[in-house]
Amino acid sequence: MLILPLNGYAIYLTDQTSNEQIELPVNPAEIQLSYETGDKSETVINLGEVNTVGNLKLVGLSIKSSFPMFETTYTSADNLEEPDTYIKSIKNIQKKKHKVRVVISGTKISILMTINKFTYGMQNGNVDEYLYTLELKQYRNFAYKKLKNKKKSSKKKKKRSSPPKKVGIGSKVKVNGRLHLDSYGSGPGMYEKNAKREVLYIVPGRKYPVCVGINGIARGWVKMSEVKRV
Repeated sequence: MLILPLNGYAIYLTDQTSNEQIELPVNPAEIQLSYETGDKSETVINLGEVNTVGNLKLVGLSIKSSFPMFETTYTSADNLEEPDTYIKSIKNIQKKKHKVRVVISGTKISILMTINKFTYGMQNGNVDEYLYTLELKQYRNFAYKKLKNKKKSSKKKKKRSSPPKKVGIGSKVKVNGRLHLDSYGSGPGMYEKNAKREVLYIVPGRKYPVCVGINGIARGWVKMSEVKRV
């Protein structure tokens, strides 16, 4: 937070739409600029609370002062207007959602802002002076960009064929091939056609690696390509 003493300075609000300029008639005792980041606290296991640094939020500006009916020793504006004139102008800017350029002469403060909150009234029965609080918020230019949805291709994707079910020991299979005495292919025997069998053994790397049978009794050895899981 930045606090500046403003004796002898001038504060101007310029409507960015109508170019109407308001010089505040009485400098406040202080002006506060609020700079804040969107930090977040997180709890990390075995470490505790940590702070993640966020982006800079919009700058806030708060002004507390008065609109006097008559010139006094503490008025700073060259041309003093009636309080209702200042009030009407500020409320009109706020109602029309106009942006204002806030400039403080003698400093480098020049910020594009919006009027966030404006309150005013009288105190202690003094009808010759309105006290007010003016809260402004920095305005950042931005633009929306509409993203176009990509059109889905009209071409239908070919459905992938399901991979064959993996054959393992105990698998129920259909056999279409010639039976052999061992996994090397010795003693070729009878042919099986759509025969429902059970895989009893598998010896990887052999020409006839699959031993099939019925109720735990071996029938013979066949190629892996000759069995299909059911």
